[in-house]
Amino acid sequence: MRRSILLAGLALIAAPLAAQTQPPALPAPPIGAPKPFSVPASESYQLPNGMGVTLIPYGNAPKVTVVLQVYAGNLEEGRDTWLADLTGDMLKEGAGARDSAALATAAAGMGGNLGVRVSSTGTSISMSGLSEFAPQAVALVGDVARRPAFPASEFARVKANSARSLAQMLAQPGMLADYALARATYGDHPYARTMPTPAQLDGYTLDQVKRFYATNFGAQRARLYIAGRFDPAAVKAAVRQAFGDWQKGPARLSLVPTAAPGPRMVLVDRPEAPQSTIRLSWPAPLAGSEGDIPMRVANALLGGSFSSRITRNIREDKGYTYSPGSGISQRPGDAAWTFDADVTTAVTGPSLKEVFQEIRTLQSTPPGDAEAAGMRSYNAGLFVLRSSDSASLIGQLATRDALGLPADWLDRYVPATMAVTDAQFSSAIRDALPLDKFTLVVVGDLAKVKPQLDALPELKGVPVQTVTVP
Repeated sequence: MRRSILLAGLALIAAPLAAQTQPPALPAPPIGAPKPFSVPASESYQLPNGMGVTLIPYGNAPKVTVVLQVYAGNLEEGRDTWLADLTGDMLKEGAGARDSAALATAAAGMGGNLGVRVSSTGTSISMSGLSEFAPQAVALVGDVARRPAFPASEFARVKANSARSLAQMLAQPGMLADYALARATYGDHPYARTMPTPAQLDGYTLDQVKRFYATNFGAQRARLYIAGRFDPAAVKAAVRQAFGDWQKGPARLSLVPTAAPGPRMVLVDRPEAPQSTIRLSWPAPLAGSEGDIPMRVANALLGGSFSSRITRNIREDKGYTYSPGSGISQRPGDAAWTFDADVTTAVTGPSLKEVFQEIRTLQSTPPGDAEAAGMRSYNAGLFVLRSSDSASLIGQLATRDALGLPADWLDRYVPATMAVTDAQFSSAIRDALPLDKFTLVVVGDLAKVKPQLDALPELKGVPVQTVTVP
């Protein structure tokens, strides 16, 4: 025991001595220039029924990812908000001769899992697994896409799950802000309808789900992506078997929105809320346009990265918020830049003051060489990371195709990013974010927040609307 005590005492003495004798930390190595990124060689072709197929041999691990992108999502709902989501949920409840449990078991037996995701632009059915099961994975995805069972016994449960999700969303100020922003921006377009009312959701029937599927799913609206290690001949045969006789169905819907011009301010009252939820938005350059990549790089500097100016200002320096950020959303014919943050109620006005000031500063003064170079490298490196595995590579390719970008878009991205000049940081923000054209949404305690907003010069004379959601 005494020996243990003695050793412990010596350790306590030695620790500070060791700390005193530690050599000084070496400086971090310089960041190298990003290397050019080339999309792995792929093969694309079309089945006679119009369905597109892209095969991408990729990676060394014996795994494969299969994704079927069907351009049938919230855009095709019209006023039946979330009907596409209900359809997607029901696809997982059974297909062909399998119920939901059998589908999950089949996917697990291939060393992977099956997923269905619905977005405004479409429905994706994905399957990952071991390479040896690539043909079977294609067949499973084909069953889910083409032979959904839509079991009546499961519909009430699926709809109840959606109702719980809706109730949770309606309790989140961020979701209320997104809803209000979409309504203000897109008016009567389907993009404006992000959430149904509880009564609307409760009224949907299984027959409506079946009609939505029958009306919107078909080969002409589908593209299949297969990436990883696989036998091309066996996979092509499986694709023909699974999808070769799929009916063409309708052509892809094009319904480009017209974003309502600002300025405007939309307020949602949450009495006694300890925080205000902010959305500040402008239309952004369309994907593939001349201003697209400069705006993406400038966004990283302004608010789109953890080391961005807005983050350093209102999070690190002033402590107004924990997680501010900005981003660019892009859909066919539409793009928007949006800043979002949850800030303490008492500093709602001061937070917006700093955000407007950061925008104004970047508009008038290009960044220094070091700051600009860091953001170019950050954007280029992030792009490469997003293409580092089969699933993320498919995501990049599917986004390219959904937005109608040219085939070499991904190959050109890194060089184009590194070519953005220091001056273009300023011109991109100046052109895209005119300070008299924004849409501002604030969800919070309006009795405390409204006087702060009224005091901001940028909001003088801006039309104000107070709304309830939904």
